Amino acid sequence: MKKIKAKVVALANQKGGVGKTTTAINLSAVLAAKGKRVLLVDSDPQGNASSGVGVFQTSDDRNIYQCYMNNADAVDCIVETRLKNLSVLPASIDLVGVEVELISLKNREKQLKTILRPLHDRYHYIIIDCPPSLGLLTLNSLTAADSVLIPLQCEYFALEGLAQLINTIRGVKKRLNPGLYIEGLLMTMYDRRNRLTHQVASEIKNHFNDQVYKTVIPRNVRLSESPSHGKTIIEYDRSCAGAKAYTKLGNEFIRRSR
Repeated sequence: MKKIKAKVVALANQKGGVGKTTTAINLSAVLAAKGKRVLLVDSDPQGNASSGVGVFQTSDDRNIYQCYMNNADAVDCIVETRLKNLSVLPASIDLVGVEVELISLKNREKQLKTILRPLHDRYHYIIIDCPPSLGLLTLNSLTAADSVLIPLQCEYFALEGLAQLINTIRGVKKRLNPGLYIEGLLMTMYDRRNRLTHQVASEIKNHFNDQVYKTVIPRNVRLSESPSHGKTIIEYDRSCAGAKAYTKLGNEFIRRSR
């Protein structure tokens, strides 16, 4: 059997509501459907990436918080989903306390990297869903990652805060993770009928050129509905526009990955 080494990709944007978790869930699902072994790491205390693949928070200790606290090994906390090849390292609401509990540690930004290291030979991709902030959980994710995928909502404030995120990425690259790079920028909630959408998309492309994915994710009711059923979009409605867009993104992601 050919030895594999996971590519670790963090999905980050401190602005909430940009389709970050939706992308983490559905890109992971599409890659798994293509035969890639994928681990979805839920690093957001809200736990939406976990529930979005049908893994709901329970009272047991099998979650990423316990890994941060050195109470459990990641391999023992991984949960298999209904989708073949897709596993999840679930979140816990207790993650809200991690920033305080780790603050005194010398290598506090490198905890997640240490947690994930034993898993690298088990998966083709490790996809990390970051919280909507630039706090210690996101810094841990960026330090553990090979690259960052940035979802951007196609609305007026799309570029607001992006400079801050990119400065954070540069800081992590300089101090903690020299190999970190931007995987790409993904335009989400795209409405072809809206002139503002086209203006924002044009501005993003002018700023970032080839770093912007050609695939765009449209506004889609079925995409919005699927998490409430604990299903990825390819399980919920494979024929809808959202599922087709994420399938196309998966193809482009694999093609562009290095």
